[in-house]
Amino acid sequence: MVKRPHLTQEDRCVIEQMLRERKTIESIAKRIRKDRTTVSREIKKHTVASNKSAPFRIPNRCIHRKDCLNKFLCAETPCENNKHRESCRFCKKCNAICADFEENICWRLSKSPYVCNGCLDESKCVLRKKYYHHQTAHDEYERLLSQSRSGINISEEGLQNLDDFVSPLLKKGQSIHHIMVSNPDQFDLCEKTLYRYVDARLLTARNYHMPRIVRMKPRKAKSLEHKVDKHCRIRRSFPDFLAYMAENPDTPVVEIDTVLGNVGGKVLLTIIFDNCAFLLAFLRERNTSQSVIDIMNSLYAVLGHDDFCKLFPVILTDNGSEFSNPRAIEFAPDGSRRTRIFYCDPYSAFQKPHIEVIHELIRRVVPKGASFTPYSQSHIDRLVDHINSYKRKKLNDSSAFQSFSFLYGKDPLDRLKVNFVPPNEIVLLPELLSF
Repeated sequence: MVKRPHLTQEDRCVIEQMLRERKTIESIAKRIRKDRTTVSREIKKHTVASNKSAPFRIPNRCIHRKDCLNKFLCAETPCENNKHRESCRFCKKCNAICADFEENICWRLSKSPYVCNGCLDESKCVLRKKYYHHQTAHDEYERLLSQSRSGINISEEGLQNLDDFVSPLLKKGQSIHHIMVSNPDQFDLCEKTLYRYVDARLLTARNYHMPRIVRMKPRKAKSLEHKVDKHCRIRRSFPDFLAYMAENPDTPVVEIDTVLGNVGGKVLLTIIFDNCAFLLAFLRERNTSQSVIDIMNSLYAVLGHDDFCKLFPVILTDNGSEFSNPRAIEFAPDGSRRTRIFYCDPYSAFQKPHIEVIHELIRRVVPKGASFTPYSQSHIDRLVDHINSYKRKKLNDSSAFQSFSFLYGKDPLDRLKVNFVPPNEIVLLPELLSF
């Protein structure tokens, strides 16, 4: 075997072509001169789910569809799509409304070659399908390769311990060299790395705590961020979000983002419910993933499992490092799933437009570049109350408070401690947060 650690785009193109020709994984591996397990893992890792059915056939995917005897399931609202109204298995709505529905998964997908490429029954199969597309696989590979080489190689707990030890000493006027020489057992990194952490503002100490660094001409360098899980975007990208919403079109979406103040100061976590433009905002001391997780756990404790799952079925956010621990957000402390999180494409704020519009209202009160440090959570709650009580044309001249109350009732508002502000008392100017 030739020692080429990575598959090339040409290799992936060969894999797709040979799958369509119904070649075995072993023959594909010989063709591209790789081990068969490499090819097998490549296909499994980069399969793309497809919801398409066979042309001109009812997409009934129930395991009982051949001998189903259910009739008149939608008798109160007769189905126009069913020509045989007495037999519900011929209806397009059958899988969605039948209580006995159990999806039939094709057994071939659990065996080699694990995809539907080249399947002889593809044109008449109504079950969900999986495909291998070489371009999609290569794009995902390049994205993962780029993410794995970015950021810092340290856990969030390790970074916090490093900050707790180093920052107080730097603030006393000590140099990084002096600290590391005097405490060699405390460090498993070099001086240059620690300088980069301080320069990237990953610690509470700043460059101005080191007088010589302040006098030096800054170098041009790529920004450094701390990604907790560098693989967090896998199966959570924006195309995955669109595919999930196509399968679950009535699922409400919640957008979350961060509003920054001045550099190194407090930040806001903003949460927007797309279906009613309702805002929640929480003040955080530092822009870390753990601060986001703590807020989501707090909301989960306040709302309870059922209401949290109802309000937060799908979360859409950007690629900030504070959202790079998706499993801790998606799953409750007891291990049960409570939501699903997806990421927008890089530099694509237009993919979450609702929260960007709300940020404009926040900036009326706290202009861009202003610090959140003087404010407490009570100030932010006051700001949220005024924004949620503000009537908007897109909400049919009602407020987000009224729309949220109509959709979810008054009880969640009481538990979230959100209050209504009379229309003539609303203030969206910096004076709102004056002491």
